[in-house]
Amino acid sequence: MTLHAKVEPIPGRTPVFLAPLLLLSVGALLALSIVVAAQAVASGGQALPFLTAASALSAGILLGVVWLRALPARVDARVLEYGLVAGGLFALPNALGFLAVRHVGVGFYALSFAFPILATYAIALLLTMERFSPQRFMAVLLGVAGAALLAAGKLAPDPTGGSREALWVAITLALPLVIALGNIYRTRRWPEGRAPIFLAAAMLAGAAFWVGLFLLLAPAARAPSAMPLAWLAAETAIFSVLYVLYFLLQRMAGPVYLSQIGSVAAVMGAGIAILILGEAPPANLAVAATLIAAGVFLFQSAARKRAGA
Repeated sequence: MTLHAKVEPIPGRTPVFLAPLLLLSVGALLALSIVVAAQAVASGGQALPFLTAASALSAGILLGVVWLRALPARVDARVLEYGLVAGGLFALPNALGFLAVRHVGVGFYALSFAFPILATYAIALLLTMERFSPQRFMAVLLGVAGAALLAAGKLAPDPTGGSREALWVAITLALPLVIALGNIYRTRRWPEGRAPIFLAAAMLAGAAFWVGLFLLLAPAARAPSAMPLAWLAAETAIFSVLYVLYFLLQRMAGPVYLSQIGSVAAVMGAGIAILILGEAPPANLAVAATLIAAGVFLFQSAARKRAGA
């Protein structure tokens, strides 16, 4: 299997502010999707059936838009592979994350999304998709340092003697590697001549297939429960917008730039968890948020210099 397909650039001149705007939008929507999933589970829904339904409905909506707008959407073996593999790399961290969120909290789960940028950058360097840049490397380290401070606070011994759910914390911290592999795969195997919205639909359909198959093979994972329809409608709407913008950003700026959404989602998710859900602020939140913001700013500065070179 070759891994050298090249993502087609977006035709025309791209406004300099568009990538940062997409980055902030996707990061905010990602954080919001985590909150909605947590609320759906808290209201009595089962995490995996909820993820399956939201992914399948969002895929259907996006395919409807593709059909109405007559966008490039030829289905062949490459697209089927892309949908299944990208869907699997999307489904695994999301399924485990939806299960973990009740154990580690919305804030910490959101914060784990700040780590994929380091893994994505390292893999991209190994595959020569990126040239080493001291400024970009420092930006990545700043973002990861901020996230590490927050993670350290979560893993610190609980003075009240309560459990920190160490296994779920470890699982949550391992998810970024899968997310990074997904970031790289979607770029390297991007089928030429297909619209981003169509590929987003293919990924969501692939995710629904894999999680749905797991539910069929593991009856214990689909214990009877009421589907929280209001939260499902909200998650479906978020997914439908989020992953179109997600694929547009990936096509425009590449996997390493895209992975910065995790840093944005980390800070926004922590803020939502504190201000709206009433979770206790993580230790060192102000310092960590400053480091993450500095990393994003430095990365943007390096990207502008590279574009002007």
